[in-house]
Amino acid sequence: MSMSASVPDRVMKRVRASGRGSVFTPRDFLDMAARATVDQALSRLAKAGHLRRLARGLYDFPKLHPKLGALTPAPDDVAQALARETGSHLQIDGARAANALGLSTQVAAQSSWLTDGPSRRVVLGKRVVDLRHASPKHLIAPGSPAGTVVQALRHVGAARAADVLQVAARSLTDSDKKTLAKSAAQAPAWMRATLLSIADLGTGDRIEEPPHSFRRASNDG
Repeated sequence: MSMSASVPDRVMKRVRASGRGSVFTPRDFLDMAARATVDQALSRLAKAGHLRRLARGLYDFPKLHPKLGALTPAPDDVAQALARETGSHLQIDGARAANALGLSTQVAAQSSWLTDGPSRRVVLGKRVVDLRHASPKHLIAPGSPAGTVVQALRHVGAARAADVLQVAARSLTDSDKKTLAKSAAQAPAWMRATLLSIADLGTGDRIEEPPHSFRRASNDG
C-alpha cells in the first residue's frame, strides 16, 4: 500500500481515537501528508459515509442516535475546529458569557464567538455557529474563565459590576484570578477596578459593592 493510499486509513484511525462527535478540518491531519492529499482523503471518507462533510473544509464523525440518526455536532467543537484551522483564538461573546456566569437567562439563537482569525459562519440545520473577527481589546485572555468574566462585565455594563464581582470572586480559581489581574490593564478603564477587586478577593472574603463611579454606565469599550 502506498503512502498516499494509506492516508484515509490513518485519518480514520485518528478520528476513531477522538470518538464520535469529534469535528475536524484538514489542518488536523497535515502531519500525515500534504494538504491536497489530506483534502482528497477526507473527501473520499465523506463520500464513503465514514465521515460527514459539514461545510467547506469541515467534517465530523457524528454521534448516532437509534431513532434520529446522525446528530448535529456541539457548536463549541465546531468553533474550536475552525479556530485550529486558522491558528486563531476564540472568545465567547458577551451574551453567552453573561449566561455562563448565571447573570442572564437569555439564550441566543446562534452560538457566537469573537476571534482574531477570519470571520466565518457555519449553518448546521437550525443551529448557527458564528465566528466574528474582533480587535485585540475584545479578546482579553481568550478562551479562559478570566476572559469570560471580562466579556460578561462588558455585556452587562458598569451598572451590574457588583453582580459580576459577586459571582466571579467565588467561581474563579486562584490561577484564573492571577490571569485576570494580568489582563486587567488591557480592559477599558471603567472595568479595571472591578476586575482587580475580583482578582484580589478570596472565596471567603466579604464582598462589597464597587465604588459608585464604577457603577455608572460608560461608553468606553
